[in-house]
Amino acid sequence: MSGFFDDETSDGPRRPAAAPPARSRALIGTLAVLVAMFFLVSVYTGVWTDKLWFSSVGYPGVFTKVLGTRVMLFLVFGVAMAVVVAANIVLAYRFRPLFRPTSAEQASLDRYREVVDPLRRWLLVGVAVVLGLFAGSSGSGEWRQFLLWRHQQSFGTKDAFFHKDVGFYVFELPWLHYLVNVGMAITVLSLLAAAAVHYLFGGIRLQAKHDKFSGAAQVQVSVLLGAFVLFKAVDYYLDRFDLNTGSGYVTGMGFTDQHAVLPSKNILMFIALICALLFFANVLRRTWLLPSVGLALLALSSILLGVIWPGFVQEFQVHPSEPDKEGPYIAKNIAATRSAYDIAGTKVTPYDATQTLSKSQLLADAQSIPGIRLLDPSLADDAFTQLQQVKAYYSVAPVLDVDRYMIDGRERDIVIAAREMDLSGLPDGQRNWANEHTVYTHGYGVIAAYGNQRDTNNNLVIANEGKPVWAETDIPPQGDLTNMFPPHGYQPRIYFGEESPDYSIVGKAAGGPDVELDTPEGQGSRPSLNTYQGKAGVPIGGLFHQLLYAIKFSDPTIALSSRVNANSQILYDRQPRVRVQKVAPWLTVDSDAYPAVVGGHVVWILDGYTTTDKYPNSEKRSLSEMTSDSLNPSTSYATLPSDQINYMRNSVKAVVDAYTGKVTLYAWDKDPILDAWMQAFPGLVKPQASIPTDLKQHMRYPEDLFKVQREILGAYHVQDPKTFYEGSDKWVVPQDPENHARNQPPYRLSVKTPSGGANPVFSLTSVFVPNKRQNLSAFISVDADASGSDYGTIRILRLPSNTQIPGPSQIANNFGQDEEIQGKLVAFTKANSRAIYGNLLTLPVGDGLLYVQPIYAQRVSGEGRYPALRYVLVSFGDAVGIGTTLDGALNDVLGITSPTPPTTGGTGGTGSGGGGTVPTGVRALLQQATEKFAEAQRRLKAGDLTGYAQATKQAQALVERALAETDKANPKPSPSPSAKPSPSASASPKQG
Repeated sequence: MSGFFDDETSDGPRRPAAAPPARSRALIGTLAVLVAMFFLVSVYTGVWTDKLWFSSVGYPGVFTKVLGTRVMLFLVFGVAMAVVVAANIVLAYRFRPLFRPTSAEQASLDRYREVVDPLRRWLLVGVAVVLGLFAGSSGSGEWRQFLLWRHQQSFGTKDAFFHKDVGFYVFELPWLHYLVNVGMAITVLSLLAAAAVHYLFGGIRLQAKHDKFSGAAQVQVSVLLGAFVLFKAVDYYLDRFDLNTGSGYVTGMGFTDQHAVLPSKNILMFIALICALLFFANVLRRTWLLPSVGLALLALSSILLGVIWPGFVQEFQVHPSEPDKEGPYIAKNIAATRSAYDIAGTKVTPYDATQTLSKSQLLADAQSIPGIRLLDPSLADDAFTQLQQVKAYYSVAPVLDVDRYMIDGRERDIVIAAREMDLSGLPDGQRNWANEHTVYTHGYGVIAAYGNQRDTNNNLVIANEGKPVWAETDIPPQGDLTNMFPPHGYQPRIYFGEESPDYSIVGKAAGGPDVELDTPEGQGSRPSLNTYQGKAGVPIGGLFHQLLYAIKFSDPTIALSSRVNANSQILYDRQPRVRVQKVAPWLTVDSDAYPAVVGGHVVWILDGYTTTDKYPNSEKRSLSEMTSDSLNPSTSYATLPSDQINYMRNSVKAVVDAYTGKVTLYAWDKDPILDAWMQAFPGLVKPQASIPTDLKQHMRYPEDLFKVQREILGAYHVQDPKTFYEGSDKWVVPQDPENHARNQPPYRLSVKTPSGGANPVFSLTSVFVPNKRQNLSAFISVDADASGSDYGTIRILRLPSNTQIPGPSQIANNFGQDEEIQGKLVAFTKANSRAIYGNLLTLPVGDGLLYVQPIYAQRVSGEGRYPALRYVLVSFGDAVGIGTTLDGALNDVLGITSPTPPTTGGTGGTGSGGGGTVPTGVRALLQQATEKFAEAQRRLKAGDLTGYAQATKQAQALVERALAETDKANPKPSPSPSAKPSPSASASPKQG
């Protein structure tokens, strides 16, 4: 019998086929060669430049490990798919019938055989290669799961139902599922290919009355079907364990799963095994009766046992008494979830918050007051840019960061930003290749301001006419941060940052001039120039490397410019988050990289997480939804195969040097997933004990982890299954009062809690409100100082359910409706300005909860505008107050009058007396104006400039009407030189 590669057709010697024209063959060959060369050059460029990049950052082992693993998996799965499918095609052709009975079916197939037979070798190679490429690519993409399986660790905790270590579900089960799926795919494709060949060459005759299958076709099809059903039996076995991570009332095993789905999986597994044996027996018995009956039984059972029976149990057993049936499973879900998200140690303290504040209570908590940050990091970027930008080609992040520094022997909250290079700020006439890639290469220094400012009486005041009080300014740098280092001990240059250019070429020829702009004004008011002295770049002095990067960046100028010399290096992938993700591609990196000045260098600190969605019985949630809020409306995590997670640890603290680009990873949380990766990449992650002390002082609790834990604790602070099922004690994160479409973000504050000791602790804070209501349910904080002994301790102050403490939205409404507050804010609108409400902070003070919100004034239009701090709003219980100092606002809440200073002075406060009364009509007009200004801001953010202009115009018209009504209702009295401010006196608290 002839073979697949013989030069004969099934009917005798092969007839020569008409050859295509020589010109067509040459054209096709040329195009094929060009396509192949383009593909190979692209792949080679990507791989080789990656190798060079990893070598430049000092982690060539990561590149080698990942590439080697991916190539190995590509070859194993690609070759397995190609060989098995090709072998089945060859066998089907090799054992085709030599003689076929005459029939209309076979006559119609003759024309196809005449076409296919001469091309069968090319078709075989083509099918095998294409399927092998797909299988190899799929296998290559599973390198993370393979390495986890290869280096699996024990969690030391077993699941509640199968009593297997959690490591089995995290490391082993996903890989076994993938192997079974690949086996099923190979079997199915082999079956389809073999059946197609048998049918084409007469081994399968569908229109025949008898003997529809030849002996060889029946044997091959029976073996392949048996193998497929055998894989399905293994799949049923593995599916049993997936019930621990399936979805139901809660994630994990439920009553129906254990009493209906699990038994059905066991039964279907044995039926599949029997079916597989029947198919294998069909090799000898040559009858399709028993295999067909077995296959029909499997299909019928999968419907009856897999769908109908569980549905019946759920509807008639579970639903009538769901709390009782699901109670034990909810309890196991609660325990697993609290362990997986590391919230089991949360300290919940009953907090019977009072709604009235006395001076004695305020003095008792006086330590907490200086920790209130009045400078809003989400609003300060314009002030930082306008006042410290220096040149238009520098910029800061839209949301600044909060850190702590020891200055003059005191720990101070600092709002900090890196002054980064922003090429979009260059004038059009300077936007050319040489400037963008060889001159404007780096940012310069940090800009820092104090989170608050105190007067000689330790009162928090509005100083510097509402502008930030700088801790670090100017180029060259000067300020309290720079002064911490000896002369020439501070390196301010930022070559690696969040806004760094895509790539820069640095390094000068031997004896050549510096070309990189260093500072805008050096000696003689001329810009000073600089040459990068670090080793973080990839050398591109040779033509080969220049060509590689010209291809990589699709920019031939790299290979043609005279600016590229023998000492040149190319800097790229410069964003801190990107660098960490490349060096540790198994980490999920926090969305916020924050700058710090450590050891005389600017560094970026990032948090890395290990996550999984395979922790048994732990609740699954969307990571992007849990971490989104009004400041970060959308987040993406490139290394996650799925957005759903049910386990999270802050396993790594990462540091990126802004000058050298060096990436350093430190182990943080004890975590079996991290242990597996450290075994796979030895030496990549350093132990926590090696973290320098001055660096550790700037490490803090990560925001994304806190947001996730906050979201989970909203439901899982409840540990009683019955109460959990009822949902009567569920909490939610309140909406941001200034952005109702998003959750309120957490804030970093120094706060004192009943369970946290006598001194304020640097913390991440937030609040909860009841589901579908807006009064406060709880205050939550986590000790965020990485150098503190209680770092990571989550504390909840739980308010009584019968106490109606206003929540953030209600407080914002009280501020908006208070006549005195609105009367003082009217002045902002006289000169094309508007009031901007800052972050609404909440902290425990005086056995209650104090709300503090800074108020900024900003011009509505015009260049160079930025918000300036003007007032402080305070609320305690139902009382509200306003002042130009926090102390003044607190006095206003207490009903204590004090002299009214100028709003730019910064040492006094405004009391409740001295503002006049705002008529009801004026108040309504101001409320309408506020709504119009808010609408204008929404339209501006949406890019609707026409709508923005119209809403602003309408708001200004409403303000002018309010001013006119105010003048009518409150005519100005004649000034009296003898008028004196009344002495401070106690009064009843002012109600909002």
